[in-house]
Amino acid sequence: MTATATSPEETVPDEDSGERGSLHVNRSVLRKIAAHAADVDPGSARSGRKHTAGAEVSGPDDALRVRLTVALRYPNPVRDSVASMRERVGTELARIAGCRVRSVDVTVSALVPPAAPPRVE
Repeated sequence: MTATATSPEETVPDEDSGERGSLHVNRSVLRKIAAHAADVDPGSARSGRKHTAGAEVSGPDDALRVRLTVALRYPNPVRDSVASMRERVGTELARIAGCRVRSVDVTVSALVPPAAPPRVE
């Protein structure tokens, strides 16, 4: 048998390369993506394992409904912090999992003041 070698310039891409299958991301992964996106938002009061965001995800992948329970930093404006979180969660779910978010409902469970500086005696 004889095989002919082709150079990379001669390689022709498959015409059906975009139709190889489908991707399904488990709901638990979507919840973790949403919770992480909320936790890394600047308005989040997460510190270590304290005050981590909780997330619930429902609906089809092209119209997800996300429910977040978060603690926010005090005295940051709540409306601005929630708007930023909604944007971040939607963007991250679209970027990482290819899902479209229809709505993000946010419940603020706590307002956490900044940590007091250590007292020097």
